[in-house]
Amino acid sequence: MLSNERTTSQVYSDRKVSPNLKENEQTLTAIFEHCSDVVFRRLTLHDETKLLLVYVDGMIDKDLIQSSILKPLLYEGVPQGLGALDTLAQMCDQELVAALQTKRVSAFEEAVDLILKGSVAFLAEGETSLLLADVSRFETRSIEEPSTEASLRGTRESFTEQLRTNTTMLRRIIVTPDLKMESNQVGKLTKTEVVLAYIEGLATPSLVDEVRTRIKAIDIQGVLESGYIEEYIEDSSYSPFPQMTSTERADVVSAGLMEGRIAVFVNGTPIVLVVPMTFWDGLQAPDDYYERFLYVTMNRWIRYLFALFSILFPSVYIALTTYHPEMMPPKLMMSITGLREHSPFPTVIEVFMMEFMFEGLREAGIRLPQQIGPLVSIVGALVIGQAAVQAGIISAPIVIVVSAAGISSFVIPRYRFGYPLRMLRFPLLILSGLFGLFGVAIGLIMILSHLIQLNPLGTPYLEPLAPTRNSKLKNIFLRRPRKRMS
Repeated sequence: MLSNERTTSQVYSDRKVSPNLKENEQTLTAIFEHCSDVVFRRLTLHDETKLLLVYVDGMIDKDLIQSSILKPLLYEGVPQGLGALDTLAQMCDQELVAALQTKRVSAFEEAVDLILKGSVAFLAEGETSLLLADVSRFETRSIEEPSTEASLRGTRESFTEQLRTNTTMLRRIIVTPDLKMESNQVGKLTKTEVVLAYIEGLATPSLVDEVRTRIKAIDIQGVLESGYIEEYIEDSSYSPFPQMTSTERADVVSAGLMEGRIAVFVNGTPIVLVVPMTFWDGLQAPDDYYERFLYVTMNRWIRYLFALFSILFPSVYIALTTYHPEMMPPKLMMSITGLREHSPFPTVIEVFMMEFMFEGLREAGIRLPQQIGPLVSIVGALVIGQAAVQAGIISAPIVIVVSAAGISSFVIPRYRFGYPLRMLRFPLLILSGLFGLFGVAIGLIMILSHLIQLNPLGTPYLEPLAPTRNSKLKNIFLRRPRKRMS
């Protein structure tokens, strides 16, 4: 936790630029004390005018400074026709660095923020303001294919950590001045730029105002990822279900904006938030609108069934084998009973053990290096499962049930949407172990009640199913031909 006492930089940041260059240098030196990457460069022009340059090494384009600033000042002299100008800062602002984005400020607080974002500051003797030129240049990751949202058709470009690269990708797709991008600064220490993007005329003004208000109300020390912003914007923080679509694909963001939604870009992360989100968005893939409608409709139903299968299969298996064996075919029940004859644990304990092991291997596959992660998770599950069966710790049907449920969750196109489905498996396992199918029914009713109550940013989570909107309901279960889509 940060101390309430003001730091040296905060004390000096309240000061204004003085006509005394030496005093200004001392102020900036105090502000950037122990900052070895901040460079102070002193220059003297032909007319004995003293100039001070301040910038952060590694964040600026040194070639641009040399060609656009230092060379005109030191080698070419003052351009003709500028004799009427009174100060060197005016010369720089109006002529010498006209190709750069410049700004005159008189407060050190604003100047320091811009210096730390890649601007170079010019201070001249006798001036009560300083000039800042944006010469920022950072090493950034190149545009790559999406790593978590693979698709057979559609764009192969994903967002990067550079905010302007991401907004430019969006501008290339949606070519209209109605695409608005509002910038906000969040975080007392990081001062992270957060951009609110929407299409005027499509997005509901009240929704835009609400998201804007929530972003401006964020009071936090720093923002390192869009997940910080997500937790401050969402309505139900304790819900396991995501209430915003997080994506690294420009086409997904563009489609959301054209549906009247709002995108939130955060500098420093490739993950963009799209609000609001519904339950059905988590089960739709990016290429659902690129493939033929019959194929997409079939795939949607497969996703719905496998999502239900993923969350229910283990708990239903426990309920049937423990409480309702008469509901199973006799031969199947006899086969399962024979395989479980030497198992030392109840069925519910076996399922819990395998579920925890499967989730642990899944997590290991994510954290390990990309080259060996998938191999460890798949081979590890096979080896451990086979060894556990041979050792008589668990029965073979348990391995089949847990593996089938785990693999079913991979069908869900949005990885984050699979988290709540996998997590809710465990309370359903407990309920089925205690009350059988009656417990499973109770669990499903509780989950459904929670989904009905979710209302992220005024949008019902189960819309258009609850409340029912017939005009949109067809597109949830059927992907109609594009010519007939409203």
